[in-house]
Amino acid sequence: MALSTGTALLLAVCFLACYASVPSLAASGEFLQCLSGNIPSQLVFTPSSPSFTSVLVSSIRNPKFFTPTTVRPLCIVTPTNATHVQAAVLCGRRHDVRVRVRSGGHDYEGLSYRSERPETFAVVDLANLRAVRVNRRAATAWVDSGATLGELYYTVAKAAPGLAFPAGVCPTIGVGGHFSGGGMGMMMRKYGFSVDNVLDATLVDATGRLLDKKAMGRDLFWAIRGGGGGSFGIVLSWKALFQSLYLGNCSDLVRTMSSQFPELGMTRADCREMSWLQSTVYINSGDANTTVETLLNRTTSLNTFTKNKSDYVKQAITEASWEKIFPWFNNAGAGIIILEPHGGRVGSIADAETPYPHRSGVLYNIQYVAFWTGNGTDSPNWIRGLYDFMEPLVSKTPRGAYVNYRDLDIGENTVIGGVTSYETGKVWGEQYFGGNFKRLAITKGKVDADDYFRNEQSVPPLVWRM
Repeated sequence: MALSTGTALLLAVCFLACYASVPSLAASGEFLQCLSGNIPSQLVFTPSSPSFTSVLVSSIRNPKFFTPTTVRPLCIVTPTNATHVQAAVLCGRRHDVRVRVRSGGHDYEGLSYRSERPETFAVVDLANLRAVRVNRRAATAWVDSGATLGELYYTVAKAAPGLAFPAGVCPTIGVGGHFSGGGMGMMMRKYGFSVDNVLDATLVDATGRLLDKKAMGRDLFWAIRGGGGGSFGIVLSWKALFQSLYLGNCSDLVRTMSSQFPELGMTRADCREMSWLQSTVYINSGDANTTVETLLNRTTSLNTFTKNKSDYVKQAITEASWEKIFPWFNNAGAGIIILEPHGGRVGSIADAETPYPHRSGVLYNIQYVAFWTGNGTDSPNWIRGLYDFMEPLVSKTPRGAYVNYRDLDIGENTVIGGVTSYETGKVWGEQYFGGNFKRLAITKGKVDADDYFRNEQSVPPLVWRM
């Protein structure tokens, strides 16, 4: 049954009254019993549940995180409303069981559903919270964190043709994680990142309160728009502003390309005209005949192992340097690199406007991707070797990285006295967030000083004293 307001308040009071006296490692059975009293049993899956494995695997993208030695959750909670999420947090706090949050499962290190080290944790999987409510007149939409980008694009374009939104190209990415890390996409030079177009949000904080922008305050609203998922609370929904988009016809494009890039020799035959919604399908599939309904497909496969890393480039890499880079792609285990241009609207926004700091002066970022199947591959060595080779050519002090291309190679948290160390967190945190990392940590110290929402690269709490 749903958790009533009165029950939620009673649970909160009980938590506040009893938490200090609860042992640090309460029995997992008590946590599960607490859940059963507040969340319908069909929404909670334990390893003994027949559907546990299928629910766990439903959003796993990388088979290296689904092995016999993978540290798996005590249970998976699949809420259908906010009170279920509040109950999961309050039960977790009361019985010392942390929760991790999964929307689409695209975390490159799988931290939304597994742990690097032995610990007892639960997963709150937001797949059932996936509504997209469009206000055509205002060109806005409230988007649940469990919706995928494909569902977001499809629903908005069908409700309001001509509107578009700057976000990623993979339709199975979850909105929650994508927005939490900034949200890079094909239209970012024109309209910025996803979070540059977020107007409001609803969040369950570390005390189980349900907050909107006004209630959460300026610092927390700032932090969730690019500060990475899994640190500050569970964002349930986002209010996003959509943009009218018309980029011209093929004749306009050929004329522009002939003027700016004549060496490409573009002709009318190289160009296709289509709606923005159709373009999101084409970019992902490469097939102009693929229907837009494929954007609603959330299914995944576990066929390909991957490893990803990232960099930022502020000074143009010379032709001579590229001549030294190209041979890397002839090596055993070679993958690909993707160059994602910055500038435009992205660069015109101040570095501290959101937690995403890689704006002014950035030419493009690099995403390194290695693929392989099975064991005994050279691909992990290839990607780390190329990353080391690129060090003199990319940003420095610190060497930048994109939090949505999460990479545990650059550092992991150390827990001291039950709380994540700020000093060890800085090692990776300043690569992701630059000068914004300290403000993120101070905000964490204000809203989650006990470090309840924690993983291997969650923002550590810094209690700031004047």
